[in-house]
Amino acid sequence: MKFRCPLILVEDMERSKRFYQTVLGQTIKYDFRQNVLFEGDFCLHEKKHFAALVRLNEEAIGEAANNVELYFEEDEFDAFLFRLEQMPDICYLHRCRVSPWGQRVVRFYDPDGYLIEVGESMTNVAKNFLAQGIALEDVALRTQYPLAFVEQCYEELKLQRK
Repeated sequence: MKFRCPLILVEDMERSKRFYQTVLGQTIKYDFRQNVLFEGDFCLHEKKHFAALVRLNEEAIGEAANNVELYFEEDEFDAFLFRLEQMPDICYLHRCRVSPWGQRVVRFYDPDGYLIEVGESMTNVAKNFLAQGIALEDVALRTQYPLAFVEQCYEELKLQRK
């Protein structure tokens, strides 16, 4: 068995497609009108269509909750934050924070109330620590990533500096 993708139910498919394309820069892989799969392999499904499909009363489908989030990483985190700040309709859980492992993250809600987290890419986090002269083993401890990952980031950083 293989897990394929998360699927979230949305009230207004066009509004949700615009949100994920505009705010999060996602690209649609397949658009089946009531069901849309993005290249990041997550899916939106129109709530009323889904309810009919599985023969469930629409009222039995609960509202979005804070116990699930969609997580994205962004290489150009500062540019993303700037773009996000220009969007007046964003409802934040919190603005940019730094996690204990050094990653900057922002959390906000999509139009249906689903929690979205966008974090600075962990590759960039590791490279930033390494650029400060922090030892590879210490970066691995701080980021909670394997030493092999940090070593790979170090090699990439050396190539970027050439």
